Order: sequence, then C-alpha cells, then structure tokens
Amino acid sequence: MSTVTTEATDATAVRPRPAEGPGPTRRRRWGAWVVVAVVAVLLAGLTAAVGGQRGADTRELDPRSPSASGAEALVRVLGQRGTAVDVVRSADRLGSGTVFVDDRQNALSAAVARRLARTAEHVVLVGGSGAVLDAFGLDAEPIATVGSGETVDTSDCPVPEVASTGSVTADGTSYRTTGGDVERCVPSGSGADRGWGIVRTTTAAGDVTLLGTTAALRNDTVTTAGNAALALGLLGGSDRLTWYVPTPGSADAAPTLGDLAPPWVPSAIALLALVAVAAGVWRGRRLGPLVVEPLPVVVRASETTEGRARLYARTRDRTHTLDTLRVAALRRIGSRLGLPRSAHVDEVVRAAARATGRRDTDVGAVLVGGTPDSDAALTAGVDALDELERAVAAATTGRRPAPTTRPTTTDLEHDT
Repeated sequence: MSTVTTEATDATAVRPRPAEGPGPTRRRRWGAWVVVAVVAVLLAGLTAAVGGQRGADTRELDPRSPSASGAEALVRVLGQRGTAVDVVRSADRLGSGTVFVDDRQNALSAAVARRLARTAEHVVLVGGSGAVLDAFGLDAEPIATVGSGETVDTSDCPVPEVASTGSVTADGTSYRTTGGDVERCVPSGSGADRGWGIVRTTTAAGDVTLLGTTAALRNDTVTTAGNAALALGLLGGSDRLTWYVPTPGSADAAPTLGDLAPPWVPSAIALLALVAVAAGVWRGRRLGPLVVEPLPVVVRASETTEGRARLYARTRDRTHTLDTLRVAALRRIGSRLGLPRSAHVDEVVRAAARATGRRDTDVGAVLVGGTPDSDAALTAGVDALDELERAVAAATTGRRPAPTTRPTTTDLEHDT
C-alpha cells in the first residue's frame, strides 16, 4: 500500500481523509475503463465511416472522379477521340496495348511489372517502388516533389510525344537517373538536385515511360500549357487503354510485412498485449488506494535564511550576498517613499537622496555600488544599507534615526 505524506505550513494538523471501501473504488475504476473503451470504439467507427465515404472521391488521379485531383476529364476526352478506357484492379485483366499503371501506393509486385515489360507494347508508369522500377529496367529514383506550377519547355525532348507539346507543367515527382540508355525530359532543379519529370526506356515488348509530371493528368491542370497534348500523346496512341490501379492486399500486389511474417506472429503479438494489460492491472491493484497521513510540521523562515547565509559564507560569495541585501533594501525604500514596484533603480536613488538630503552619488554608491573584496567591505556595505534605510524612515516619519545595528534575522527574512 502506497503512502502520501503531506506537510502543513503551520502547527495545525491535517485531518486524514476517510478511506473509501474497496467496493465503490473498484466499481468506479471498471466504469472508467468501460467509458474509455466505448469512446475508442465510437471514434474508430466514425473514422472508418468518414474514410469509407471519402476514400473513392479524394484519391488522386481517380479516372472516375470529377474533383480537382481526379482524372475524369482526361478519360472523357480519350473516349471522344476513340480510345476506350478500361479501369482494372487485377493483373489478370491487363491488355497488350497501352497500359497506364497508377502505382503511387507502391502496391505493384515486381513479378507483375516484369510480365508487363514482356507483354505490353506501351506502359506509362506513375509511382512504383524501387523493385518495380528495376523490373522495368528504369535506373531512376525519386528525389523531390515539384509543386511550384512552373512551365517547362519540352521542344528539345527526345520523346516525340513530349516534344510535340511545346511546354508542360512540371508539378509532380522529380527523378534522378544515371543510365545512358534512357530518355529524359522536363528537367527541374540544378546541380546535384537535378531531376527529370519524364523518363523513358525500352522493354522487351516496346517501351515504358515513367511519368512524374502528374499535373498533365489532373482535372485542374490538364488544360494548362501543353498538359492535355502530353496526356493524349502518351495514353491515346491506341484504340484501347488499360488503366491499372494495383491495390494493397490483392493477389497480384507486392507482399507486405504481414504477408512475409510467419503465421504465428499475430497470435504472439496478441498474447504479449494481453500479458502487458494483465501486468498493468496487477501492479495497479498491488499499489492500493492512496492514504493521507497527518504530519504537522512548522518550518521557520529563519532556518531557510540561515541555511542560505551559510552557503554564501562557505563559498565566499560576498557579491551575491550584498547584492541580495541591496535589492531588498531598494524594494523597501521604494515602498516607503511611495514609488511603484516597477520604479527604476535611478528613480529610487533620486527619491532617497531628496528625502535624506544626501547626494545622488552617495546614495547610489550604497544601493548599487561596487563588489566587496573582503569580509570587512561586506560588513561596511551592510552597515551603509542599514544606515540609509534608517535615514529614509526618519525622513518619512519625522522620527530621529535609531542607533546602528547589525542586520537581524528578520531583515534577512525580508531580503530573501
């Protein structure tokens, strides 16, 4: 059973709070856990419902989405120009003509990528993991995200479909490539940060184009510069376009960490979680409820003051000691002369000089003078402070100054 000890600042004892019975405490504890569990379930359900409602509409480059980030406008134009668009999510339905692969979720497996490289005549790839890029023979890696809306001239691009557009928006992903057998277009950055928005290389069946400038496909930017011409040139070259969107968890998707883990791992994780919860409950019940014990203690301020004084004396910190007394004297003198607590030191010095009839320099030397280099200088500084305070008190009350005395314990209490 744990114990909490309280200290009183005066001689009055603290009455112990009556201990509650184990029954109501246990019921309240379980009730709180039930409330937390219900709130967590409700939040999880609400999140899943909102995600299910918005998932299909907010996905970028969705061929059926009219939103700004969708690609419905491009699909309609392709249909009007005689290119049928077939949206598929399984590799078994892939055609042999032009295949557009939207793999920004990195769900495509390297095996499916190698199959596409052998069978599809034209492949336009957006995204893709390192294994997928290697499977297509693309020596490229993403290095930056371009979002400035800058238009890049493409007239000297080695890819004919890109060169005919004149200019395109470079927004999207920039890739670094070092291979000599690739064609690069839409540059961005400079020096070591130089990247390319479009990279093309040959495959066993034809070619693959890595499209980083996805602004050419979006509804909100497809009509900017030559974006529409670029999209139609890359995707509208045949009568049929297969729009392939790999989904995580499908049969043709890349294996996840859960797929690679042994089958007993989920059970082991669940068992460890139950053990952790049980250990937490066990340790929490072992501590028991808190008990308040009365312990009346009177700590005099003089003890703290004397303790600090001994520390100053042991370290021979005369400057800190005298500065502490000076700051306290400034506050008391300013208060006695009717000055606010925010008054500047110079104001207090001038007011004290006027009240006592002394010069400003003499009063300033006492209140903000130099540092003492010996115990005698420290004692003289304290005596000067005491004499000045008595003179100010006499000037404000009309009484004669009292004899000079050493600082008392009460003075030190005020100083600290």
